[in-house]
Amino acid sequence: MKYTLDTIPVLDAFKQDCQCPMCRLQILCEDGYIDGLLSSAYMEPECRVRTNKTGFCSRHYAQMYERRNRLGLALMTHTHLQELIRSLEETMGTPAKKNSRLPFFTASVQEDGRPAKIRAGIDACDICDQLDKTMRRYAFTVIRLVLDKPEFKSRFEKTGACLPHTALLLDLSEETLSGRERETFESFLKDVTLHRLHEIESNLYDFTQQFDYRNAGVAPTQAARDSVEHALNRLAGAIIGDEAARPAHND
Repeated sequence: MKYTLDTIPVLDAFKQDCQCPMCRLQILCEDGYIDGLLSSAYMEPECRVRTNKTGFCSRHYAQMYERRNRLGLALMTHTHLQELIRSLEETMGTPAKKNSRLPFFTASVQEDGRPAKIRAGIDACDICDQLDKTMRRYAFTVIRLVLDKPEFKSRFEKTGACLPHTALLLDLSEETLSGRERETFESFLKDVTLHRLHEIESNLYDFTQQFDYRNAGVAPTQAARDSVEHALNRLAGAIIGDEAARPAHND
């Protein structure tokens, strides 16, 4: 995959005060893809070829259902279902192979890959595919800005990234960097990640201590009050609170 720099969205995201600016960027991209699919995109042949083949994951089906364009969702689901039915007729119509020498393991052998094929069909998602490509491009941009722009490096140092996006940054570092650049970036990422995690761990400890009777009457710091939310969003990506909020819609 060839990567290009997309600096403006990344710089805008890192102006926000949150556990992971990349999560905010991902939420905005995800929302934009859903908007596009439920506007006029679902009538474009290229789009329908993709969605007919892959469909959507449960998360994105639910998000699209929340919008008011039921017609667009119905049309995409209908043609995807037609293609899925044809695939299932072939998959489920193929007799499973048995192994008579292993009677106690017949159930697992009989599957012969058919359940896996069905699961692959329902786990695929056009939005997830697009989002993955976009976030990999943004991760590459983050790496280049850290290496090339001292002011951005300082900005990243103040926030870091959640663990899922830290893993993505390491993935792109291994894929696109070598030698001194890779060593420099990965050392920096390690220091920032561990520093932020130690900071949250300390705040969590302070939060738990407020329930000790010996600390009765001692007001917890704001960092301690926010520590549970911060920890969960740092560990799993933006999943709760304001950081997980999606843009408001009037549709």
